[in-house]
Amino acid sequence: MSRAGETGRPDHRIGSDSGAPGRLDPVADRFKTVLALEENKPDFPDLGSPVSPLGQHASTQTSSCSSSSGSAGKAVPTAAIVARKPGAGAPDAGRLCHSGELFVESSPTAADGRDLKTATHRRSGSGPLIFSGGSGGGGSSSTASSPVINALPTGNICPSGKIGKTGMMHRTSPRSDVLGSGTGNYGHGSIIRGGMGGGGGVASRPGGVVGIWNSGGSNARMATGRMDPLEATRAGNEHYKKGQYGEALAFYDKAVAMCPENAACRGNRAAALMGLGRLEEAARECEEAVRLDPTNGRAHQRLACLKLRLGLVEDARKHHFLAGQPPDPVELQKLQSVERHWLKCGDARKVGDWKSVLREADAAIAAGADSSPLLVASRAEALFHLHQLDEADSILTRSLKFEDSFSFFSAAKIFGMLSHSYFYIVKAQVDMALGRFENAVMAAEKAKQMDGRNIGVTTVLNNIRSVARARAQGNELFKSGNFAEACTAYGEGLKYDPSNPVLLCNRAACRSKLGQWVKSVEDCNEALRIQPNYTKALLRRADSYAKLERWSESVRDYEVLRKELPGDNEVAEALFHAQIALKTSRGEEISNLKFGGEVEEVTSAEQFRAAVSLPGASVVYFMTSSNLQCIQITPFVDALCTRYPSANFLKVDVKRSPGIAVAENVRVVPTFKIYKNGKRVKEMICPSQQVLENSVRHYSL
Repeated sequence: MSRAGETGRPDHRIGSDSGAPGRLDPVADRFKTVLALEENKPDFPDLGSPVSPLGQHASTQTSSCSSSSGSAGKAVPTAAIVARKPGAGAPDAGRLCHSGELFVESSPTAADGRDLKTATHRRSGSGPLIFSGGSGGGGSSSTASSPVINALPTGNICPSGKIGKTGMMHRTSPRSDVLGSGTGNYGHGSIIRGGMGGGGGVASRPGGVVGIWNSGGSNARMATGRMDPLEATRAGNEHYKKGQYGEALAFYDKAVAMCPENAACRGNRAAALMGLGRLEEAARECEEAVRLDPTNGRAHQRLACLKLRLGLVEDARKHHFLAGQPPDPVELQKLQSVERHWLKCGDARKVGDWKSVLREADAAIAAGADSSPLLVASRAEALFHLHQLDEADSILTRSLKFEDSFSFFSAAKIFGMLSHSYFYIVKAQVDMALGRFENAVMAAEKAKQMDGRNIGVTTVLNNIRSVARARAQGNELFKSGNFAEACTAYGEGLKYDPSNPVLLCNRAACRSKLGQWVKSVEDCNEALRIQPNYTKALLRRADSYAKLERWSESVRDYEVLRKELPGDNEVAEALFHAQIALKTSRGEEISNLKFGGEVEEVTSAEQFRAAVSLPGASVVYFMTSSNLQCIQITPFVDALCTRYPSANFLKVDVKRSPGIAVAENVRVVPTFKIYKNGKRVKEMICPSQQVLENSVRHYSL
């Protein structure tokens, strides 16, 4: 009788001690085919096969079995799952240990009475435990590569391997053994634990050796939450192939819970996490897979991809070459591209070429490092120096989700400081520029805690603390009316941060109080150069222009403020007075103008002619209360009346005053006409809001 090793049959071990770590048994190959997905496909966990092995020549052991079933002699290759004695630290029944073995509490002896502890071949790693028992009656033994040779008699089969008389069988378990239709044929039928019918289950064989097989019954086990790792993995793979990464992760979590020391299960979980965009967690799973199996090429490849996306080029290169095969040329090209742009980014930063820094950081992100907090911080620093503070603040706020990934950067350095310290230094500078002084100090202190010996980090922290103290002192002096001392205090802070827009604007307020309006305008100009949409600086400059009677510049600033602060009544009134002053300076006649006027309705021809003859601009709105377009634009006309108080706003309801409509030849509503000193200068039929406002602005000045 030849053994498997002598007849050339495939080795049933996965990564056995024979030095062939990559070989899979035939059933494993079947699952491997099922799991053939895309680049980030789940791994095939070395958990063993779902079917127990039977010997090829079992018919030579029991003639009655041979005559009863033609299928009893078929070999069904799988990993055997061996029963242990209860107690003694054995794993729970039906659970897999770190090496992929499933232990059940059953008879501690094989069918021939030998202790299973001496009849098993154990291996390290994540593969199954191969049962290596005797031939039953011949006394000969089998090697680890040979299948178990057992004879299965026909009829009722007890878990103990003993045959009892009908109706006299003593049951020690509350679960019933029933005949069903599994994937293996044992005697007259398959024995399924717990009466699960034709589904997958656990088949009992003499000696307490049981096998798991997967079939339609796995759905019932999923519904009840009772699954083996292969079933969980297969269910996860089905969801993964459909792009349902959350559902796939739930099944992979179950497999990991049952086999926490299996590298392939960890790899599957990492693949699902990548699909969900949870890259830091995925990287940690891959690192755990590599720790469990340093030769796992798939885990190294996946980890290299993740490290590159996080911007860790050297780590990515290391794992590419630890994968056990030449790196993918496409992935290697991405790595080299990211590295090239990183180097250019650093060179541009050294010379203060911030536009190039921004361009190269964007290129590195586009090349593959799309989730790197370091590149995000580099972009924010460039935007900060390019005076795009709001955008810099926005990307830093969004990137706070990367804080969990800083553990991957513990030893990495960038621009002379630890990488995570650099991130907080940039954040501190942006917070300081936007007036969040307390937040800036906290961020700089956090950077100091991470990189306490770095001179650059210490210098930035000291400067930020000095600026914060100067600002606090200046605010107290300003509140008490000591404007000269407050001006000096703000100036001290500017020595440490010359481009701080908040300190510049505060000093401008002090200089305005002191009557130094030209210097106030200069400070506001500098603050607005750094932060163009700084509302307070714009307001102080508009006021200083008014004090200098530079009415055109004052009106321009107040109009911008009026758009940004539409509900601010003080700004509206300041704009009104600036517009009146501008008209007066030009020699225009001003009369009957008051702030806070409303759209006045005109009902007679005489009233209409008198209104449009007033000095300045008169805007006439021809409308009807039932017209949909009129209903939509009327609130905007009311807003324009408030926004441009130097213009007269009139409205004519053409149904109630048809004579005016006929005299003005108005046939379509809404129609707008603008008159200047009694002369019509503009007519618009159904204009857009933008066109209407531009015309009103043009003729009201």
